[in-house]
Amino acid sequence: QVMLAVSGGGSVQAGDSLTLACAADERTFVRGRTFIQYSAGWFRQAPGSDYEFVSSVDKSGSEKYYADSVKGRFTISRNNTNRTVYLRMTNLKPEDTGLYRCAIGGLPHRIWQGYDYWGQGTQVAVSS
Repeated sequence: QVMLAVSGGGSVQAGDSLTLACAADERTFVRGRTFIQYSAGWFRQAPGSDYEFVSSVDKSGSEKYYADSVKGRFTISRNNTNRTVYLRMTNLKPEDTGLYRCAIGGLPHRIWQGYDYWGQGTQVAVSS
């Protein structure tokens, strides 16, 4: 089972910032596979709702995609040396509240079904 450790969530006020991290344990990857061979994405799920695309990044970190709702406020990045994907969230709004999960797969899809492996979620709660 591929391990992706997610951290960085919390309860904040509107306008605050948080940085989420998703660290991959390559020891749990299929033999011969490495982190740099995967694109990565962040999704969130509000109570009673389906997963919502937030952001994704390609294998090299050069191509980045964002949901319109977070464009200009969130920044995705990755460090392939330490096998971690980050989501820097600024100017947080109550509607950003949800369970945030990272995933890795072949392409930086906007749909959650396009990913192969998932990390556990981290809760983000933004109060007004």
